[in-house]
Amino acid sequence: MTFASRQAIRLSDGRELIYFNEDSSSNRAGFPDTRHLPPPPHTSQLRYDPLVDEWVAVAAHRQTRTFLPPSDACPLCPSTSSFASEIPAPSYDVVVFENQFPSFSDRIAPDEITSLTELVPVRPGIGRAEVVCFTSDHNSSFGALTPARVRTVIDVLADRTTAMSRLTGVAQVFPFENRGVEIGVTLHHPHGQIYAYPTVPPRTRSMLTAAARYRTRTGRDLYADVLAAERTAKTRVIGENEHWTAYVPAAARWPFEVQLAPHRKVADIPELSDEERDAFGPLYLDVLGRFDRLFGKPMPYISAWHQAVVGEGRDLGYLHLQLFSIRRAADKLKYLAGSESAMGSFVNDIVPEKAAEMLRDA
Repeated sequence: MTFASRQAIRLSDGRELIYFNEDSSSNRAGFPDTRHLPPPPHTSQLRYDPLVDEWVAVAAHRQTRTFLPPSDACPLCPSTSSFASEIPAPSYDVVVFENQFPSFSDRIAPDEITSLTELVPVRPGIGRAEVVCFTSDHNSSFGALTPARVRTVIDVLADRTTAMSRLTGVAQVFPFENRGVEIGVTLHHPHGQIYAYPTVPPRTRSMLTAAARYRTRTGRDLYADVLAAERTAKTRVIGENEHWTAYVPAAARWPFEVQLAPHRKVADIPELSDEERDAFGPLYLDVLGRFDRLFGKPMPYISAWHQAVVGEGRDLGYLHLQLFSIRRAADKLKYLAGSESAMGSFVNDIVPEKAAEMLRDA
């Protein structure tokens, strides 16, 4: 681990906050939360949709979450003498805390209903939702971090993945970052989130089904073979080093989409070796820089870590990062309109090989 110390405190409403300090002499746990906050909300409600065999979370309390506040009222900046934020200390390196408006938590409403109709069971959205602040610099971005700070972030995600995977009822741990108002961010400060899902999400279920079918037919690992084929073809490879390859998927759904995968199959971030963790940052920062240079302005994106599930099917997982943007031209966005939103059937506007060429040239 590259962080020197780990200090956990409780905010005034009982939520947990953890400082990950890069300097062992840092003592940020001594700063109390001076706010008077109401108790955290109850967790979301999971409703089963029998028509597609999926669970949908309903979290009405998230309607009131903070929306694009001015920089001097940012809840992710360190606290000052004039403003108490979510982070009581006057500075930090990387910090993680329970989301004030969580999609999932362990706080169950006492009168939770159990069904709406005989076909639609209902259950609490038991899990966890955390916020990860990558830097105290409000005006920075993940792409502006140093490789050393990226390594700290990776170690923090490993720490949280391990802890959240142990929670009762958690099916998968999902770290991600949303960047840009075009994506729908509600806070400008550089940050990501981690969801501990109580059910296996639809995309993961599809990936598990495909991987299991491929293993039954061939006896081999699907993602390992896809990665090997891309490394051999090289047509869509953006960059690589001893431990990682970044490539545009041959059947990319998004205008600009890159997957970063370790050459060695691992289930999740905690399983990465020190060498693999060190090698990730320089390659990822290079790809992020290419995204921003593509149109000469900050690229909106979603960065999603696909990790193995916690229970059955874990052996089918292959850790990889999916990075994609909805921007398809300098002045055009890819909207999920009729086919994508209603049918889940994607139509990409850019040929993946062309996207790879543009990213290599950026």
